[in-house]
Amino acid sequence: MDTQDRRAISREYFAKERLAEHHFRSFNAFLDRGMQQVVDEKETIDTDIGDKEGQEPVWVELGDVRVVTPRVREADGSEEYLYPQEARLRNITYSAPVFMEMAIVRGGEEEPEEVVDRTETKIGRMPIMVGSNKCNIAGFTRKELIDIGEDPADPGGYFCVNGSERVLMTSEDLAPNKILAEYDTKYGDEVQVAKTFSQRRGYRALVLCERTRDGLLEVSFPSVSGSIDFVTLVRALGLESDEEIVHRVSEDPEIVKFMLENLEEAEVQTTEEAIETLGQRVASGQGKNYQLKRANYVIDRYLLPHLHEEGVEEEEVRINKAYYLCRMAEACFELALERREADDKDHYANKRLKVSGDLMTDLFRTALNKLARDVKYQLERANMRNRQLSVSTVVRSDVLTERLEHPIATGNWVGGRSGVSQLVDRTDFMGVLSHLRRLRSPLSRSQPHFEARDLHATQWGRICPSETPEGPNCGLVKNFAQAMELSQDVADAQGLKQELADMGVQGIPGIESIEQQPADD
Repeated sequence: MDTQDRRAISREYFAKERLAEHHFRSFNAFLDRGMQQVVDEKETIDTDIGDKEGQEPVWVELGDVRVVTPRVREADGSEEYLYPQEARLRNITYSAPVFMEMAIVRGGEEEPEEVVDRTETKIGRMPIMVGSNKCNIAGFTRKELIDIGEDPADPGGYFCVNGSERVLMTSEDLAPNKILAEYDTKYGDEVQVAKTFSQRRGYRALVLCERTRDGLLEVSFPSVSGSIDFVTLVRALGLESDEEIVHRVSEDPEIVKFMLENLEEAEVQTTEEAIETLGQRVASGQGKNYQLKRANYVIDRYLLPHLHEEGVEEEEVRINKAYYLCRMAEACFELALERREADDKDHYANKRLKVSGDLMTDLFRTALNKLARDVKYQLERANMRNRQLSVSTVVRSDVLTERLEHPIATGNWVGGRSGVSQLVDRTDFMGVLSHLRRLRSPLSRSQPHFEARDLHATQWGRICPSETPEGPNCGLVKNFAQAMELSQDVADAQGLKQELADMGVQGIPGIESIEQQPADD
Protein backbone atom coordinates (compact mmCIF):
# COMPACT_ATOMS: atom_id res chain seq x y z
CA MET A 1 0.00 0.00 0.00
CA ASP A 2 1.56 3.31 -1.05
CA THR A 3 1.39 6.67 0.73
CA GLN A 4 -1.50 7.92 -1.43
CA ASP A 5 -3.68 4.91 -0.53
CA ARG A 6 -2.92 5.32 3.17
CA ARG A 7 -3.88 9.00 3.02
CA ALA A 8 -7.15 8.16 1.24
CA ILE A 9 -8.05 5.54 3.88
CA SER A 10 -7.12 7.91 6.74
CA ARG A 11 -9.16 10.75 5.20
CA GLU A 12 -12.19 8.45 4.79
CA TYR A 13 -11.81 7.05 8.33
CA PHE A 14 -11.80 10.49 10.00
CA ALA A 15 -14.40 12.05 7.67
CA LYS A 16 -17.30 11.08 9.98
CA GLU A 17 -16.32 12.90 13.18
CA ARG A 18 -14.60 9.82 14.62
CA LEU A 19 -12.24 11.74 16.87
CA ALA A 20 -15.00 12.43 19.41
CA GLU A 21 -17.10 9.38 18.48
CA HIS A 22 -16.65 7.68 21.87
CA HIS A 23 -18.16 10.71 23.65
CA PHE A 24 -21.17 10.80 21.29
CA ARG A 25 -21.91 7.07 21.50
CA SER A 26 -21.64 7.03 25.28
CA PHE A 27 -23.80 10.13 25.84
CA ASN A 28 -26.43 8.98 23.30
CA ALA A 29 -26.61 5.59 25.08
CA PHE A 30 -27.13 7.47 28.38
CA LEU A 31 -30.02 9.50 26.90
CA ASP A 32 -31.60 6.48 25.17
CA ARG A 33 -31.24 3.84 27.91
CA GLY A 34 -29.19 5.01 30.89
CA MET A 35 -31.63 7.65 32.21
CA GLN A 36 -34.59 5.26 32.07
CA GLN A 37 -32.59 2.53 33.82
CA VAL A 38 -31.79 4.91 36.70
CA VAL A 39 -35.49 5.86 36.98
CA ASP A 40 -36.52 2.17 36.88
CA GLU A 41 -34.05 1.44 39.72
CA LYS A 42 -35.71 4.16 41.83
CA GLU A 43 -39.23 3.07 40.79
CA THR A 44 -41.10 4.79 43.66
CA ILE A 45 -40.69 7.67 46.13
CA ASP A 46 -41.98 6.59 49.54
CA THR A 47 -43.25 9.07 52.14
CA ASP A 48 -43.97 9.01 55.89
CA ILE A 49 -47.62 9.87 55.25
CA GLY A 50 -49.70 7.05 56.72
CA ASP A 51 -47.40 6.32 59.65
CA LYS A 52 -49.97 7.91 61.96
CA GLU A 53 -53.24 6.13 62.70
CA GLY A 54 -56.20 7.08 60.53
CA GLN A 55 -54.05 8.10 57.53
CA GLU A 56 -53.67 6.16 54.30
CA PRO A 57 -50.11 5.72 52.93
CA VAL A 58 -49.13 7.98 50.02
CA TRP A 59 -46.27 7.37 47.60
CA VAL A 60 -45.15 8.48 44.12
CA GLU A 61 -44.71 6.08 41.20
CA LEU A 62 -42.12 7.05 38.56
CA GLY A 63 -42.68 6.24 34.87
CA ASP A 64 -41.09 7.04 31.52
CA VAL A 65 -38.48 9.81 31.27
CA ARG A 66 -37.71 11.75 28.11
CA VAL A 67 -35.43 14.60 27.03
CA VAL A 68 -36.31 17.06 24.26
CA THR A 69 -33.85 19.27 22.34
CA PRO A 70 -32.28 22.43 23.89
CA ARG A 71 -34.63 25.40 24.39
CA VAL A 72 -34.32 28.83 26.00
CA ARG A 73 -37.14 30.70 27.74
CA GLU A 74 -37.10 34.39 26.87
CA ALA A 75 -38.17 37.29 29.10
CA ASP A 76 -41.64 37.41 27.48
CA GLY A 77 -42.26 33.72 28.38
CA SER A 78 -41.83 32.34 24.86
CA GLU A 79 -39.61 29.29 24.30
CA GLU A 80 -37.20 29.17 21.36
CA TYR A 81 -34.69 26.65 20.01
CA LEU A 82 -31.22 27.22 21.43
CA TYR A 83 -28.01 26.73 19.43
CA PRO A 84 -24.49 26.27 20.89
CA GLN A 85 -23.16 29.58 19.51
CA GLU A 86 -26.02 31.49 21.13
CA ALA A 87 -25.34 29.75 24.45
CA ARG A 88 -21.68 30.80 24.24
CA LEU A 89 -22.47 34.43 23.39
CA ARG A 90 -25.22 34.84 26.02
CA ASN A 91 -23.32 32.93 28.75
CA ILE A 92 -26.17 30.47 29.29
CA THR A 93 -26.27 26.68 29.55
CA TYR A 94 -26.95 24.60 26.45
CA SER A 95 -29.54 22.36 28.09
CA ALA A 96 -32.86 20.70 27.34
CA PRO A 97 -35.98 20.16 29.48
CA VAL A 98 -36.43 16.69 31.04
CA PHE A 99 -39.97 15.31 31.45
CA MET A 100 -41.06 12.37 33.58
CA GLU A 101 -44.34 10.58 34.16
CA MET A 102 -45.24 10.70 37.86
CA ALA A 103 -48.30 9.46 39.74
CA ILE A 104 -49.26 10.20 43.35
CA VAL A 105 -50.90 7.05 44.74
CA ARG A 106 -52.91 6.71 47.97
CA GLY A 107 -53.98 3.40 49.52
CA GLY A 108 -53.70 1.11 52.50
CA GLU A 109 -53.76 -2.58 53.26
CA GLU A 110 -57.57 -2.65 53.43
CA GLU A 111 -58.29 0.18 50.99
CA PRO A 112 -57.64 -0.29 47.23
CA GLU A 113 -54.94 1.87 45.64
CA GLU A 114 -56.21 5.19 44.31
CA VAL A 115 -54.26 7.40 41.89
CA VAL A 116 -54.60 10.94 43.25
CA ASP A 117 -52.81 12.62 40.32
CA ARG A 118 -50.96 11.21 37.28
CA THR A 119 -49.21 13.50 34.81
CA GLU A 120 -46.02 14.09 32.85
CA THR A 121 -44.17 16.98 34.44
CA LYS A 122 -40.92 18.85 33.85
CA ILE A 123 -38.41 17.71 36.48
CA GLY A 124 -35.44 19.85 35.41
CA ARG A 125 -32.96 20.58 32.63
CA MET A 126 -30.20 18.32 31.30
CA PRO A 127 -27.00 19.81 29.75
CA ILE A 128 -26.74 18.47 26.19
CA MET A 129 -23.50 17.49 24.48
CA VAL A 130 -22.75 19.52 21.35
CA GLY A 131 -23.11 17.17 18.36
CA SER A 132 -25.09 14.44 20.16
CA ASN A 133 -28.44 13.11 18.90
CA LYS A 134 -30.43 15.62 21.00
CA CYS A 135 -28.31 18.58 19.86
CA ASN A 136 -30.17 21.08 17.66
CA ILE A 137 -27.32 21.14 15.10
CA ALA A 138 -27.12 17.34 14.70
CA GLY A 139 -27.39 16.45 11.02
CA PHE A 140 -26.90 20.03 9.77
CA THR A 141 -25.04 20.52 6.47
CA ARG A 142 -21.87 22.61 6.25
CA LYS A 143 -23.83 25.58 4.82
CA GLU A 144 -26.52 25.39 7.54
CA LEU A 145 -23.83 25.37 10.25
CA ILE A 146 -22.13 28.44 8.76
CA ASP A 147 -25.52 30.24 8.49
CA ILE A 148 -26.17 29.93 12.26
CA GLY A 149 -22.58 30.89 13.16
CA GLU A 150 -21.19 27.44 13.96
CA ASP A 151 -17.76 26.19 12.87
CA PRO A 152 -18.37 23.26 10.48
CA ALA A 153 -14.98 21.76 11.47
CA ASP A 154 -15.77 21.79 15.21
CA PRO A 155 -15.71 18.17 16.46
CA GLY A 156 -18.28 18.63 19.28
CA GLY A 157 -18.23 16.18 22.21
CA TYR A 158 -18.30 18.89 24.93
CA PHE A 159 -20.95 20.79 26.94
CA CYS A 160 -21.71 24.52 27.16
CA VAL A 161 -22.41 25.50 30.79
CA ASN A 162 -22.85 29.21 31.62
CA GLY A 163 -21.19 30.01 28.27
CA SER A 164 -18.06 27.95 29.01
CA GLU A 165 -17.11 24.89 26.95
CA ARG A 166 -16.52 21.93 29.29
CA VAL A 167 -15.30 18.47 28.28
CA LEU A 168 -15.77 15.43 30.53
CA MET A 169 -12.45 13.64 30.98
CA THR A 170 -12.51 9.91 30.28
CA SER A 171 -11.59 8.24 33.59
CA GLU A 172 -9.49 5.10 33.89
CA ASP A 173 -10.31 2.67 36.70
CA LEU A 174 -9.82 -0.95 37.74
CA ALA A 175 -12.40 -3.35 36.29
CA PRO A 176 -15.35 -3.89 38.66
CA ASN A 177 -16.74 -7.34 39.56
CA LYS A 178 -13.48 -9.08 38.71
CA ILE A 179 -11.20 -11.04 41.07
CA LEU A 180 -7.64 -9.70 41.19
CA ALA A 181 -5.03 -11.67 43.19
CA GLU A 182 -1.86 -9.98 44.46
CA TYR A 183 0.64 -9.88 47.32
CA ASP A 184 0.12 -7.44 50.20
CA THR A 185 2.75 -4.73 49.74
CA LYS A 186 3.27 -4.35 53.53
CA TYR A 187 4.33 -7.97 54.04
CA GLY A 188 5.91 -8.92 50.70
CA ASP A 189 5.21 -12.46 49.50
CA GLU A 190 4.01 -13.68 52.91
CA VAL A 191 0.42 -12.42 52.63
CA GLN A 192 -1.77 -13.11 49.58
CA VAL A 193 -4.87 -11.05 48.82
CA ALA A 194 -7.75 -11.60 46.38
CA LYS A 195 -9.88 -8.49 45.92
CA THR A 196 -12.88 -7.47 43.87
CA PHE A 197 -14.57 -4.09 43.41
CA SER A 198 -18.21 -5.19 43.58
CA GLN A 199 -20.31 -2.59 41.78
CA ARG A 200 -24.08 -2.29 41.39
CA ARG A 201 -26.29 0.72 40.63
CA GLY A 202 -23.54 3.22 41.36
CA TYR A 203 -22.59 1.63 44.71
CA ARG A 204 -19.04 0.28 44.81
CA ALA A 205 -17.82 -2.04 47.60
CA LEU A 206 -14.26 -3.35 47.96
CA VAL A 207 -14.28 -6.99 49.17
CA LEU A 208 -10.92 -8.45 50.28
CA CYS A 209 -10.09 -12.10 50.94
CA GLU A 210 -6.70 -12.28 52.65
CA ARG A 211 -4.51 -15.27 53.53
CA THR A 212 -2.53 -14.21 56.59
CA ARG A 213 0.99 -15.28 57.56
CA ASP A 214 -0.60 -18.00 59.75
CA GLY A 215 -2.25 -19.46 56.64
CA LEU A 216 -5.78 -18.49 57.78
CA LEU A 217 -8.29 -16.78 55.50
CA GLU A 218 -10.00 -13.53 56.49
CA VAL A 219 -12.57 -11.45 54.60
CA SER A 220 -13.21 -7.71 54.93
CA PHE A 221 -15.99 -5.69 53.32
CA PRO A 222 -17.78 -2.34 53.97
CA SER A 223 -19.78 -1.67 57.17
CA VAL A 224 -17.83 -4.30 59.16
CA SER A 225 -14.80 -3.08 61.10
CA GLY A 226 -11.73 -5.27 60.76
CA SER A 227 -11.92 -8.66 59.09
CA ILE A 228 -14.09 -11.77 59.55
CA ASP A 229 -13.01 -15.40 59.55
CA PHE A 230 -13.63 -16.89 56.05
CA VAL A 231 -15.29 -20.10 57.34
CA THR A 232 -17.63 -18.09 59.62
CA LEU A 233 -18.75 -15.93 56.69
CA VAL A 234 -19.40 -18.75 54.20
CA ARG A 235 -21.32 -20.66 56.90
CA ALA A 236 -23.43 -17.53 57.54
CA LEU A 237 -24.18 -17.53 53.79
CA GLY A 238 -25.48 -21.12 53.85
CA LEU A 239 -22.48 -23.40 53.14
CA GLU A 240 -22.57 -25.42 56.35
CA SER A 241 -20.70 -28.74 55.99
CA ASP A 242 -16.89 -28.97 55.92
CA GLU A 243 -17.01 -31.18 52.83
CA GLU A 244 -19.09 -28.69 50.84
CA ILE A 245 -16.85 -25.74 51.75
CA VAL A 246 -13.66 -27.62 50.76
CA HIS A 247 -15.26 -28.95 47.56
CA ARG A 248 -16.34 -25.43 46.52
CA VAL A 249 -12.85 -23.97 47.09
CA SER A 250 -10.83 -26.64 45.23
CA GLU A 251 -10.27 -30.37 44.71
CA ASP A 252 -6.48 -29.91 44.64
CA PRO A 253 -4.87 -31.92 47.52
CA GLU A 254 -2.49 -29.10 48.56
CA ILE A 255 -5.29 -26.52 48.64
CA VAL A 256 -7.51 -29.01 50.53
CA LYS A 257 -4.72 -29.25 53.15
CA PHE A 258 -4.73 -25.45 53.53
CA MET A 259 -8.53 -25.47 53.85
CA LEU A 260 -8.48 -28.18 56.54
CA GLU A 261 -6.21 -25.90 58.63
CA ASN A 262 -8.86 -23.16 58.33
CA LEU A 263 -11.69 -25.55 59.24
CA GLU A 264 -9.81 -26.76 62.35
CA GLU A 265 -9.53 -23.15 63.56
CA ALA A 266 -13.21 -22.41 62.80
CA GLU A 267 -15.14 -20.86 65.70
CA VAL A 268 -18.62 -21.88 64.50
CA GLN A 269 -20.13 -25.06 63.03
CA THR A 270 -23.65 -24.05 61.93
CA THR A 271 -25.28 -21.23 59.94
CA GLU A 272 -27.20 -19.99 63.02
CA GLU A 273 -24.01 -19.75 65.11
CA ALA A 274 -22.22 -17.95 62.23
CA ILE A 275 -24.97 -15.30 61.93
CA GLU A 276 -24.96 -14.82 65.73
CA THR A 277 -21.16 -14.31 65.70
CA LEU A 278 -21.48 -11.84 62.81
CA GLY A 279 -24.26 -10.01 64.67
CA GLN A 280 -22.02 -9.59 67.71
CA ARG A 281 -19.40 -7.99 65.43
CA VAL A 282 -21.69 -5.56 63.58
CA ALA A 283 -23.97 -4.59 66.50
CA SER A 284 -22.06 -5.24 69.72
CA GLY A 285 -23.90 -4.25 72.88
CA GLN A 286 -27.34 -4.45 71.21
CA GLY A 287 -30.15 -6.95 71.83
CA LYS A 288 -29.88 -10.39 70.24
CA ASN A 289 -32.84 -9.87 67.86
CA TYR A 290 -31.37 -6.60 66.60
CA GLN A 291 -27.94 -8.25 66.17
CA LEU A 292 -29.44 -11.01 63.99
CA LYS A 293 -31.44 -8.51 61.94
CA ARG A 294 -28.38 -6.29 61.45
CA ALA A 295 -26.15 -9.26 60.50
CA ASN A 296 -28.64 -10.40 57.82
CA TYR A 297 -28.96 -6.83 56.50
CA VAL A 298 -25.17 -6.38 56.26
CA ILE A 299 -24.48 -9.59 54.30
CA ASP A 300 -27.43 -8.92 51.97
CA ARG A 301 -26.65 -5.24 51.36
CA TYR A 302 -22.88 -4.72 51.61
CA LEU A 303 -21.28 -8.07 50.75
CA LEU A 304 -20.74 -8.51 46.98
CA PRO A 305 -23.76 -6.36 45.91
CA HIS A 306 -23.17 -7.11 42.21
CA LEU A 307 -24.49 -10.67 42.73
CA HIS A 308 -28.00 -9.38 43.50
CA GLU A 309 -30.39 -10.31 40.70
CA GLU A 310 -33.97 -9.15 40.26
CA GLY A 311 -36.40 -12.01 40.83
CA VAL A 312 -33.80 -14.37 42.36
CA GLU A 313 -34.51 -15.90 45.79
CA GLU A 314 -32.52 -14.50 48.72
CA GLU A 315 -31.16 -17.96 49.66
CA GLU A 316 -29.88 -18.48 46.12
CA VAL A 317 -28.16 -15.06 46.13
CA ARG A 318 -26.43 -15.93 49.41
CA ILE A 319 -25.22 -19.29 48.07
CA ASN A 320 -23.84 -17.49 44.98
CA LYS A 321 -21.99 -15.09 47.29
CA ALA A 322 -20.52 -18.05 49.19
CA TYR A 323 -19.37 -19.66 45.91
CA TYR A 324 -17.78 -16.36 44.84
CA LEU A 325 -15.89 -16.08 48.15
CA CYS A 326 -14.67 -19.68 47.67
CA ARG A 327 -13.32 -18.68 44.25
CA MET A 328 -11.49 -15.75 45.87
CA ALA A 329 -10.03 -18.14 48.48
CA GLU A 330 -8.82 -20.45 45.70
CA ALA A 331 -7.07 -17.50 44.01
CA CYS A 332 -5.22 -16.75 47.30
CA PHE A 333 -4.09 -20.36 47.66
CA GLU A 334 -3.00 -20.62 44.01
CA LEU A 335 -0.88 -17.50 44.53
CA ALA A 336 0.65 -18.98 47.71
CA LEU A 337 1.50 -22.21 45.84
CA GLU A 338 2.89 -20.18 42.90
CA ARG A 339 0.35 -21.82 40.56
CA ARG A 340 -0.47 -18.37 39.22
CA GLU A 341 1.22 -14.99 39.05
CA ALA A 342 -0.07 -11.89 40.78
CA ASP A 343 -2.54 -9.99 38.57
CA ASP A 344 -1.08 -6.95 36.83
CA LYS A 345 -3.17 -3.88 37.73
CA ASP A 346 -1.63 -1.99 34.81
CA HIS A 347 -2.71 -4.60 32.25
CA TYR A 348 -5.43 -3.02 30.11
CA ALA A 349 -7.66 -6.12 30.36
CA ASN A 350 -7.97 -5.28 34.09
CA LYS A 351 -9.09 -1.70 33.42
CA ARG A 352 -12.32 -0.02 32.36
CA LEU A 353 -12.89 3.49 31.05
CA LYS A 354 -15.72 5.73 32.23
CA VAL A 355 -16.75 7.98 29.33
CA SER A 356 -19.24 10.88 29.26
CA GLY A 357 -22.36 8.69 29.43
CA ASP A 358 -21.07 6.67 32.43
CA LEU A 359 -20.13 9.86 34.29
CA MET A 360 -23.51 11.46 33.51
CA THR A 361 -25.28 8.30 34.76
CA ASP A 362 -23.55 8.67 38.15
CA LEU A 363 -24.51 12.35 38.22
CA PHE A 364 -28.14 11.76 37.21
CA ARG A 365 -28.55 9.01 39.84
CA THR A 366 -27.40 11.40 42.60
CA ALA A 367 -29.56 14.25 41.22
CA LEU A 368 -32.65 12.00 41.04
CA ASN A 369 -32.13 10.89 44.67
CA LYS A 370 -31.94 14.54 45.71
CA LEU A 371 -35.14 15.31 43.75
CA ALA A 372 -36.86 12.30 45.39
CA ARG A 373 -35.99 13.59 48.88
CA ASP A 374 -37.33 17.05 47.96
CA VAL A 375 -40.58 15.59 46.52
CA LYS A 376 -41.02 13.54 49.72
CA TYR A 377 -40.59 16.67 51.85
CA GLN A 378 -42.97 18.76 49.69
CA LEU A 379 -45.64 16.02 49.76
CA GLU A 380 -45.48 15.64 53.55
CA ARG A 381 -45.66 19.44 54.02
CA ALA A 382 -48.66 19.75 51.67
CA ASN A 383 -50.41 16.87 53.48
CA MET A 384 -49.84 18.48 56.93
CA ARG A 385 -51.48 21.67 55.64
CA ASN A 386 -54.38 19.66 54.12
CA ARG A 387 -53.61 20.94 50.64
CA GLN A 388 -54.53 19.22 47.38
CA LEU A 389 -51.75 16.76 46.43
CA SER A 390 -50.66 17.30 42.82
CA VAL A 391 -47.48 16.43 40.92
CA SER A 392 -46.97 19.94 39.49
CA THR A 393 -46.87 21.56 42.96
CA VAL A 394 -44.52 19.06 44.68
CA VAL A 395 -41.83 18.94 41.94
CA ARG A 396 -39.29 21.78 42.00
CA SER A 397 -37.35 21.51 38.73
CA ASP A 398 -34.40 23.65 39.91
CA VAL A 399 -33.38 20.88 42.38
CA LEU A 400 -32.41 18.46 39.59
CA THR A 401 -31.06 21.20 37.29
CA GLU A 402 -28.66 22.52 39.95
CA ARG A 403 -27.36 19.01 40.73
CA LEU A 404 -26.64 18.40 37.01
CA GLU A 405 -25.15 21.75 36.00
CA HIS A 406 -22.96 22.59 39.01
CA PRO A 407 -20.62 19.53 38.80
CA ILE A 408 -20.08 20.07 35.04
CA ALA A 409 -19.37 23.77 35.65
CA THR A 410 -16.86 23.13 38.46
CA GLY A 411 -15.48 19.63 37.74
CA ASN A 412 -16.27 18.45 41.30
CA TRP A 413 -18.04 15.15 40.69
CA VAL A 414 -20.01 12.80 42.93
CA GLY A 415 -17.80 10.52 45.03
CA GLY A 416 -15.36 13.31 45.92
CA ARG A 417 -13.59 13.35 42.53
CA SER A 418 -12.31 16.66 41.17
CA GLY A 419 -11.16 17.78 37.73
CA VAL A 420 -13.67 15.49 35.95
CA SER A 421 -14.84 18.32 33.68
CA GLN A 422 -12.32 20.77 32.25
CA LEU A 423 -12.38 23.88 30.06
CA VAL A 424 -11.82 22.86 26.43
CA ASP A 425 -8.28 23.70 25.32
CA ARG A 426 -8.88 26.16 22.47
CA THR A 427 -5.20 27.01 21.91
CA ASP A 428 -5.53 25.54 18.39
CA PHE A 429 -7.54 22.87 16.54
CA MET A 430 -5.10 20.08 17.42
CA GLY A 431 -5.36 21.10 21.09
CA VAL A 432 -9.15 20.60 20.96
CA LEU A 433 -8.82 17.14 19.38
CA SER A 434 -6.15 16.15 21.89
CA HIS A 435 -8.31 17.28 24.83
CA LEU A 436 -11.34 15.31 23.61
CA ARG A 437 -9.27 12.12 23.41
CA ARG A 438 -7.54 12.51 26.77
CA LEU A 439 -7.94 10.12 29.69
CA ARG A 440 -6.85 10.42 33.30
CA SER A 441 -5.91 7.99 36.04
CA PRO A 442 -7.46 8.30 39.53
CA LEU A 443 -4.03 7.82 41.16
CA SER A 444 -2.53 10.68 43.17
CA ARG A 445 -0.09 12.95 41.28
CA SER A 446 2.04 13.47 44.39
CA GLN A 447 2.92 9.75 44.78
CA PRO A 448 5.63 8.07 42.64
CA HIS A 449 3.50 5.19 41.15
CA PHE A 450 6.37 4.28 38.83
CA GLU A 451 4.71 1.18 37.34
CA ALA A 452 1.43 3.02 36.65
CA ARG A 453 3.35 5.73 34.76
CA ASP A 454 5.30 3.26 32.62
CA LEU A 455 4.31 2.41 29.07
CA HIS A 456 2.62 -1.01 29.26
CA ALA A 457 2.71 -3.51 26.39
CA THR A 458 -1.11 -3.82 26.40
CA GLN A 459 -1.43 -0.10 25.58
CA TRP A 460 -0.15 -0.78 22.07
CA GLY A 461 -2.73 0.44 19.55
CA ARG A 462 -4.90 1.85 22.32
CA ILE A 463 -2.86 4.60 23.98
CA CYS A 464 -0.49 7.05 22.29
CA PRO A 465 3.06 6.22 23.50
CA SER A 466 4.40 9.77 23.20
CA GLU A 467 1.57 12.20 24.04
CA THR A 468 1.69 12.66 27.81
CA PRO A 469 2.58 15.78 29.88
CA GLU A 470 5.91 16.28 31.61
CA GLY A 471 6.14 16.72 35.36
CA PRO A 472 3.85 15.25 38.05
CA ASN A 473 1.15 14.20 35.54
CA CYS A 474 3.57 12.19 33.41
CA GLY A 475 2.10 8.78 32.55
CA LEU A 476 -1.08 9.41 34.56
CA VAL A 477 -2.66 11.69 31.94
CA LYS A 478 -2.66 9.86 28.60
CA ASN A 479 -4.25 10.16 25.16
CA PHE A 480 -5.99 7.67 22.90
CA ALA A 481 -4.16 6.41 19.83
CA GLN A 482 -5.38 7.97 16.59
CA ALA A 483 -7.39 5.01 15.22
CA MET A 484 -8.56 3.69 18.60
CA GLU A 485 -12.19 2.47 18.77
CA LEU A 486 -13.77 2.30 22.23
CA SER A 487 -16.27 -0.52 22.73
CA GLN A 488 -19.43 0.28 24.70
CA ASP A 489 -20.89 -1.92 27.44
CA VAL A 490 -24.34 -2.45 25.94
CA ALA A 491 -24.50 -6.25 26.00
CA ASP A 492 -27.76 -7.86 27.10
CA ALA A 493 -26.51 -9.72 30.20
CA GLN A 494 -29.76 -11.64 30.68
CA GLY A 495 -29.80 -12.81 27.05
CA LEU A 496 -26.15 -13.90 27.29
CA LYS A 497 -26.85 -15.89 30.47
CA GLN A 498 -29.83 -17.58 28.80
CA GLU A 499 -27.68 -18.58 25.81
CA LEU A 500 -25.01 -20.05 28.13
CA ALA A 501 -27.70 -21.96 30.05
CA ASP A 502 -29.13 -23.34 26.79
CA MET A 503 -25.64 -24.59 25.91
CA GLY A 504 -25.54 -26.57 29.16
CA VAL A 505 -23.64 -24.25 31.52
CA GLN A 506 -24.94 -24.90 35.03
CA GLY A 507 -25.25 -22.69 38.13
CA ILE A 508 -26.26 -19.44 36.40
CA PRO A 509 -28.40 -17.46 38.91
CA GLY A 510 -32.04 -16.90 37.95
CA ILE A 511 -31.76 -18.88 34.70
CA GLU A 512 -32.92 -22.38 33.91
CA SER A 513 -31.78 -24.18 30.78
CA ILE A 514 -34.55 -24.65 28.21
CA GLU A 515 -32.81 -27.62 26.65
CA GLN A 516 -29.41 -29.14 27.15
CA GLN A 517 -27.24 -28.71 24.08
CA PRO A 518 -23.65 -29.83 23.51
CA ALA A 519 -21.23 -26.98 24.27
CA ASP A 520 -19.64 -27.07 20.80
CA ASP A 521 -22.92 -26.40 18.93
